[in-house]
Amino acid sequence: MTTCIIAEKPSVARDIARIVGANSKQEGRLEGNGYLVTWAMGHLITLAMPEAYGFSAYKAEDLPIRPNPFRLIVRQVRKDKEFMSDPSALKQLKVIRSCFDKADRIIVATDAGREGELIFRYIYQYLNCRKPFDRLWISSLTDKAIREGLANLNPGSHYDNLYYSAKSRSEADWLVGINASRALSIARRGGYSLGRVQTPTLAMVCRRYIENRDFSSVPYWKLSALMEKEGVPLKAIGNTDYENEASAQTAFATLRSQNRLKAESVARQVGHTAPPLLYDLTALQKEANRHHGFSADKTLSIAQSLYEKKITTYPRTGSRYISEDVFEEVPALLCKIGKTLSNPLNRHSVDNAKITDHHAIIPTGETPSGLSADEVTVYQMVVTRFVEAFSPDSEEERMQVRFTDGTNAFTWKACRQISPGWKAVQKDKATASEKKEDGDEQVLSSLPNLAEGEHLPVLDAEITEHKTKPKPLYTEATLLSAMENAGKEVEDAESKKAMAECGIGTPATRANIIETLILRDYIRRDRKSIIPTEKGLAVYEIVKDKRIANAEMTGSWELTLAAIEAGQMPPEKFAQGINSYVGTICEELLSLAPEQKSYPTYRCPKCGNESVGIYAKVAKCRHEGCDFHVFREVCGTLLTEDNIRDLLTTGRTTILKGLTSKAGKKFNASLVLNEDYTTSFEFENRKGKPRGR
Repeated sequence: MTTCIIAEKPSVARDIARIVGANSKQEGRLEGNGYLVTWAMGHLITLAMPEAYGFSAYKAEDLPIRPNPFRLIVRQVRKDKEFMSDPSALKQLKVIRSCFDKADRIIVATDAGREGELIFRYIYQYLNCRKPFDRLWISSLTDKAIREGLANLNPGSHYDNLYYSAKSRSEADWLVGINASRALSIARRGGYSLGRVQTPTLAMVCRRYIENRDFSSVPYWKLSALMEKEGVPLKAIGNTDYENEASAQTAFATLRSQNRLKAESVARQVGHTAPPLLYDLTALQKEANRHHGFSADKTLSIAQSLYEKKITTYPRTGSRYISEDVFEEVPALLCKIGKTLSNPLNRHSVDNAKITDHHAIIPTGETPSGLSADEVTVYQMVVTRFVEAFSPDSEEERMQVRFTDGTNAFTWKACRQISPGWKAVQKDKATASEKKEDGDEQVLSSLPNLAEGEHLPVLDAEITEHKTKPKPLYTEATLLSAMENAGKEVEDAESKKAMAECGIGTPATRANIIETLILRDYIRRDRKSIIPTEKGLAVYEIVKDKRIANAEMTGSWELTLAAIEAGQMPPEKFAQGINSYVGTICEELLSLAPEQKSYPTYRCPKCGNESVGIYAKVAKCRHEGCDFHVFREVCGTLLTEDNIRDLLTTGRTTILKGLTSKAGKKFNASLVLNEDYTTSFEFENRKGKPRGR
């Protein structure tokens, strides 16, 4: 019996081949011990473009284009101005076909997720294969994980709903992207690209940029008072923001006249802070961008490399939790990475119900070697978070005192650490982040004893001027957060609750969406910020009020795709909704076309037909074989419709004023139609032969 195993990448195929004993290297595959192990090299098969269905030209009457059924083609590459099948894809596909033909059964070992499933199923469908297949579903590429996965294969049919979800996503993105892009390109006579996730993401970047750019800063003033208790300086901040300095000075005078503050209320509370959750891909990308300046795409690439080198688990995960069975392995994993923690381990990141396709990103316990500097950075982030997540809660005592001078209220906040817990793992960074969290809170080694009703003398006081600030421009980290939490800006309560689970895009696609927008010159990196380009702003202005720019729409799609994956919705129902929507979006975008002005036609002086039309830049004869034309811009002046009419009917225009010569001098003249159908100038107050053009 011959078994074919198909992986997503050559590196994964090599690891699996070693485990199953397929040690003989051949072109595009490894074989031996009854196994043929091959690989897909990503998306070898894709959906065909409109040209394959006979829609080469951009015509409004062709929209919306709704292929039924969709055609699959080999991945395309551009050569000169045309697209052709990728030669490397064709070559590997031939190897896969041969392996499928020789095999009695197939094991699918593409990445265990929606896109990995789609990669295999499209190849399987394109090759018209009917062989039975099982699924290898693992979150780690260690030898142990591969062996356990091979011993616990699932029938391929168990993942049919995952495939239907992936196929629905692929076809919906095609329908919306192709139709919306063509409709806008036709309406605005240019090359435009719109998409289900990229357009709402562009809209978020543009909205934030415009808010920031147009923000009008307003000054305000605050009061603060310095006191002392048991040798501890207490800086209390006034609760009021004063709109003008005069009001602040009045309050300042009141404070000075009293020269002491009364503790109106004193609150002390001991609290516990749980450690941060383990990383999912988006959380890892955000932290890597914030602390190391890595782009989301770079972090994904590094995380994928660490996974393929077997030292961390599968990166394209949307979960920040691990399951109970993985939790049992945590003590051993901690030992392998050289860390020891006292029992019991913190269970904050353990929740079976919150595992999606894959658990959070954690180290595998394999010893890293041969890593680049950037790989070391991301690996250390994963290890550090792993140690933090299972460390004890930190324990702090917080104190908040409300003071008054009889008229104005002031607040003083302080905190002392009782037990650092997980914060001891990165003591310096934890302290820095705490200070950033609440800039008015003092961190002290001990808290003073203050009683309600107690008076403290004011040692010093000051008025400080501040300015209101706009929301900051997006960084890659905050844009990822905005995509992840897009539902927070949705007004409808039910939609908001639903979208809180997904946002827009997926952990696996968000980095690619950002890179796509940059590639299309819609957004750009400006130091740490992400800002729109002029082109991006222009597209936003066109579509900002359309559903395609609405995060709620694409977020609801993600929920529906999740429902298809869970077997709770038939894919046909989703397809019906998409087909209806693309009709609407085409109507919306095509309606943006500027109204075409209707010009009268005139008799052509050259061919005699009633066929000269006036257009934006030229008046020309539309009769076949006649080349008569007159450009409307003459020496920097645009000829009016009346000027063109006079030229065609009387052979000359009235005096045109403010014409500019090549030397930059202004002059006035009539435009005259010559016998050879060219034009020339006849200057004002000058007799004789007209000057040609």
